[in-house]
Amino acid sequence: MSLTHCRFYEAKYPEVDELVMVNVKQIAEMGAYVKLLEYDDIDGMILLSELSRRRIRSVQKLIRVGRNEVAVVLRVDKDKGYIDLSKRRVSPEDVLRCEERYNKSRSVHSILRHVAEKTGTPLERLYEEIGWPLQRRFGHALDAFRLSITDPDTVWEGITPPKELTEYIANRLTPQPIKVRADVEVTCFGYDGIDAIKSALKAAESVEDEVRVRLVAPPLYVLTCQTGVKSQGIQVLEEAIERTRKAIRASGGDLVVKMAPTAVDSGDDARLQALMEQRERENAEVSGDEDTDDGSDDGNIGPQA
Repeated sequence: MSLTHCRFYEAKYPEVDELVMVNVKQIAEMGAYVKLLEYDDIDGMILLSELSRRRIRSVQKLIRVGRNEVAVVLRVDKDKGYIDLSKRRVSPEDVLRCEERYNKSRSVHSILRHVAEKTGTPLERLYEEIGWPLQRRFGHALDAFRLSITDPDTVWEGITPPKELTEYIANRLTPQPIKVRADVEVTCFGYDGIDAIKSALKAAESVEDEVRVRLVAPPLYVLTCQTGVKSQGIQVLEEAIERTRKAIRASGGDLVVKMAPTAVDSGDDARLQALMEQRERENAEVSGDEDTDDGSDDGNIGPQA
């Protein structure tokens, strides 16, 4: 048994009509020689007649050496360990389904291979004791791994996972919080404008505990929230914006969305800090020009924000 090589699935060979991910190794007159990536690189072949439904003008435009392709199994010769495949019988929907399964299975393979190398346990033994039993019980081992983060008793019932496995799953699969941000301008030129703006922004924070409001420079404010699901975070900020808009309009003010709610990356804090410093410099320059030689009034009345 090898520490790094093993098929992804319990069956040694795929079934007829099964969708598989293959890697093209060689193109010959008869067709393309491939390796089945999910079945420990066993050999297969896509005949020239099974490459495309259309007339083939250039094989190179249809299939290339080194590229991964989705194919469907036509025949399996278990004695010779050889598989005939078709590319032309694969629909776009088939491609999506196969790619999704392959990516999930590849993630499981990567996790178990890491544990195999750390513990010196043959990879196939880890599949036999952990990967394939979980696949039978939960449909896919990756779904079981994810569930084990919140419900380990259910997932590991009857299985004693290595400490290296549970630690690696926790580090690799625990969902990372997503930061969602929106920029708004809030203005109110009435006598109680500043208090009205403060009250309106409190309405935003009352939507969810995780909503935060930061002043960049009047009248620009940034609303943020942390969430595990991007769509949920966007919905939270949209509701916060709407509450703020209603509150400020009731006081005679207005709210303009400068950047709609969107997920941002880890560099957003640095960009926001740079924006705040830029606005601070701009305001400082304006403040230096406010005094006039004749002492005349600038015509503004009431507090502004």
